[in-house]
Amino acid sequence: MGDSLVNFASRRHEADRRGRVASFGSMNPGGARRSDRAAPNIGGGLSAGRTIRENGTVSTRWSALLAASTIAFAALANGATDADFLAAKAAYERNDARRLAALAPAVRGHLLEPYVEYWQLRLGLDTVDAAAVRSFLSRHGATPLAEPLRNEWLKSLATRGQWTAFAQDFSGSPGEDTELRCHAIQFRRQSEGDAAVSAARPLWFTGRGTPDACEPLFAALVARGELSTDDRRARVRLASESGNTRLAQAVASSLPGAERIAERDFARVERDPAGALAKGEFERSASGRELALYALERAARKDIASARAAWVKYRASLPERDRLRGNARLGFHAARQHVPDANVYFREAGTGAIGEEEHAWRVRAALRAQSWRDVLASIDAMPAAQKEETTWRYWRARASLALGAPDEARRGFESLAGEFNFYGLLAGEALGIVLEPPSRPVTPTPEVLAALASRSEVRRALKLAELDMRLEAIREWAPILRGLDDESLLTIAEFTRRAGLNDRAINTAERTAARHDFSLRYLMPYRGEFENAARENDVDIALLFAIARQESRFIPDIVSSAGAQGLMQLMPGTARWVAKQLGQGAFRSAQVTEIDTNTRFGAYYFRYWLERLDSQPALAAAAYNAGPGRAQAWRPLVPLEGAAWVETIPFNETRDYVKKVLANAMFYTRALDRQTVPLSVRLGVVNPRSPAGAAGGVASAN
Repeated sequence: MGDSLVNFASRRHEADRRGRVASFGSMNPGGARRSDRAAPNIGGGLSAGRTIRENGTVSTRWSALLAASTIAFAALANGATDADFLAAKAAYERNDARRLAALAPAVRGHLLEPYVEYWQLRLGLDTVDAAAVRSFLSRHGATPLAEPLRNEWLKSLATRGQWTAFAQDFSGSPGEDTELRCHAIQFRRQSEGDAAVSAARPLWFTGRGTPDACEPLFAALVARGELSTDDRRARVRLASESGNTRLAQAVASSLPGAERIAERDFARVERDPAGALAKGEFERSASGRELALYALERAARKDIASARAAWVKYRASLPERDRLRGNARLGFHAARQHVPDANVYFREAGTGAIGEEEHAWRVRAALRAQSWRDVLASIDAMPAAQKEETTWRYWRARASLALGAPDEARRGFESLAGEFNFYGLLAGEALGIVLEPPSRPVTPTPEVLAALASRSEVRRALKLAELDMRLEAIREWAPILRGLDDESLLTIAEFTRRAGLNDRAINTAERTAARHDFSLRYLMPYRGEFENAARENDVDIALLFAIARQESRFIPDIVSSAGAQGLMQLMPGTARWVAKQLGQGAFRSAQVTEIDTNTRFGAYYFRYWLERLDSQPALAAAAYNAGPGRAQAWRPLVPLEGAAWVETIPFNETRDYVKKVLANAMFYTRALDRQTVPLSVRLGVVNPRSPAGAAGGVASAN
């Protein structure tokens, strides 16, 4: 049973028991830099004169709580300001330990003081006294700062060979950190001898690079005969298939004697992979066959037709296992490139040489070919856990229906119809079920909200969000939510909504298992601006909300790593193009995050491509995410149902994005009390590309 928030009022923090009033953050008497975001300013920025609007009305009670808590905590801050904290953060980011040490005293008493102490320890791990680290971990062990500090501290000790101190601080579980796992095995090796290195064997089989700490263990495994030459060649293949050519070549060039693949051989393949494969000038050895598969991998990424032609000539000389593996990789690349014969290529691969990634694309190739028998056979050939994924359960039910097994299809659809996602909605429609999201909201009492607001980790999370330290804020929220029941999760979701943290409200509300509040899962902030944008551009407002929810989680000033900005995540070039189309010659780049401008420009851009992509929301959403050129290039050669087209989008991110946007739109349509268009109808049929629909040179939105 999950923990509950209803008892918060009876378990206030020690600060409350001493008569202190809890707060969301410190006031800013020193004139610290404030966020200019348009959303409600959480943390110390709130004062008795500020209020938060809830659905257009002022929440006086919530405003009073924030104001009172803010003023009370200001008295505890000992003059430390956000400006002091941000200066310390800047010093840390410059690796300026001396400047950070000089600034640290000014941050004493600040709500985020533990972060400054953590930064100091991180910059001095190789020289810091162990007692200082242990003191920090003792005082802040429940914070998200503890685990990364402990891990880096242990790595530092191991690197310096201080195994006695390592033993004192190591809990016995390295978690998922590969470098720490290797250090832990080295530690065990101190007492258990070389027998301990066997634990490192599973770490070898990856296409990614591994930390230096693992290399001595791998060398020991080779010396003990626990990593055979075949095992080492297997990693060459994994690295090659992952596109990590540097690792593939490094491992291959370290093979013993005649098994070694020379750098000049790799260079010859890299110059002309398909040509090298067509000539078939590979040694008749295991390493020669490995180089041939490497050539196929490189050629298939560049020119699938040339790769296929060369492979067909060469593969007859290979053992069956290598031949089938090459066929599978050729099918995989052909499917991702939407080659019409990809399904045929996969038929040549059998099932024994296929991994999970190839299994998935084997089904997608069959969907693209509209071969239901191959869809069913490919799903049935999947590992048990993979075939239970929502996607494949849906398509298995569809294949069963197409092949004349309606009872089996119904059972498959019924197992999915209760899931609130793309395929759950489609399964419900197949059964004739009308979308009725079962909301049961929670109305938290002022006492519960006040108790939640009093928690130090909550105050830290809110302050971090105020200072635009969003990743750190998310990490603070994670342990707060751990193990909570549905009622408690909805209480926190409502709390964060009132605090203006739309992203946390949505993400928290999505975690519930049985009791849901779809008004929190599908928030509609800035509704007036979205309504205006939808009306001016003749776009379904449900689709605009759906895009914004997926793009930004309604954080108005968010900027992506690629530079996309605002609620609708517009790239600067896209915003300038839209401004030009709308005749706004005076447009300034700074305006792009203004809510009114961002929603109008995003709506215009989406409608522009919706009109040019057959009024297909799936195509337009793909264009919005990956660019219109790609959306056009992904069109089929013959008409293809929309759901199958979406499933065969080659970019994982875009495929997931389109599914979520279209599912979001269904829930928003219901929330807005609009007439619901079935998702299957909205998806429609995607037709081949026509010359009139060629993509122009417009920048993509994100």
